[in-house]
Amino acid sequence: MKRIKVEIAPGVKTEFVDRDRALTQVKEWAERGTRFPVVIFGPEGCGKTAFLRQAASGLRELGYDVFYLHPLDRVFEAEVSPPDVKKAFLEFAERAVAEEAAGRVAWAIFDFVRKVLKTRKTKIAIVADDVFQAIGLDKAAAYVKGLLNTIEHPVYDYENIVVLVATSEGISRREIGRHFWAELRPMWNMAREGLRQLYEKLPGPKPPFEEAWRWIGGNPRMLGLLYENRWDFGKAVKEIVAKKDLTADFIRRWGK
Repeated sequence: MKRIKVEIAPGVKTEFVDRDRALTQVKEWAERGTRFPVVIFGPEGCGKTAFLRQAASGLRELGYDVFYLHPLDRVFEAEVSPPDVKKAFLEFAERAVAEEAAGRVAWAIFDFVRKVLKTRKTKIAIVADDVFQAIGLDKAAAYVKGLLNTIEHPVYDYENIVVLVATSEGISRREIGRHFWAELRPMWNMAREGLRQLYEKLPGPKPPFEEAWRWIGGNPRMLGLLYENRWDFGKAVKEIVAKKDLTADFIRRWGK
């Protein structure tokens, strides 16, 4: 499977590294399809988005028509064979983004999958990143049920189908987990050697790898944050505190 390019820090791109077992899993899904929507969850910054982008690319390589959705980043792609469906989907997404309603694309995907399958029986994939935040966490279970219906009760026959969804939200995961509508798969931070590969791609002087590993525990987003802050750990922590609004009062109340 060809490895895509990912940006690990501003201005620093490298080939998707490590996650060999995960990519083998993508090939297995491609061979047999997914019986249920696969909901991938894990800590923020662990690499779910990079993995889904790699999975979408790999599924296209393996002969799938692929819809890729990332409403929060306003990224929508349709690598599908009917050119009119691709054009209609991208135009719909463009209008939705312009109207500040990117979540509408997540719901519209069911119609566009049917449009592809109406044209011909094929292998089709839906790869959706952080859709629950876009549509509302209270609608996460209903959305997953819609994805399951697409697998179990298609209007038009398909050759095979793969449905992958990612979330960082514990609330949506608990709501989905109450039902037998999805297969929940955890994704954790990178292993030591995998993170070392990313660390070595970063240019310029840097602290010893073991020191960086001790601070970030394999989280690639935090590796990028440290690089942005010129490896100043204290400055990076202050940036996180500011972004998350972790005031002194908040820490006093919730520190325990």
